[in-house]
Amino acid sequence: MNILLEQGWSEIDSKLIKNYVLSDFTHAIKFINLIAEDAEKADHHPDIKLYKYKNVRVSLTTHSKRRITVKDISLAKQIDKIFESIN
Repeated sequence: MNILLEQGWSEIDSKLIKNYVLSDFTHAIKFINLIAEDAEKADHHPDIKLYKYKNVRVSLTTHSKRRITVKDISLAKQIDKIFESIN
């Protein structure tokens, strides 16, 4: 998990949280939709917030465990890859 913290993720209240800034509204929505596709495949669903039209905040935790698990770490890495591919 240390590598995630080095890549801009924060651990707050047993959640992994990261803010992303996209180039515009369209890219932010595309980013959210791509996250949703991968999250659905993994059967692991983050909280996603769009704000100020091009900012996206992702929050990951395993609710049933009340903590961060391997599923969260794996999805966080995938979300970073998605961001790199469209940014």
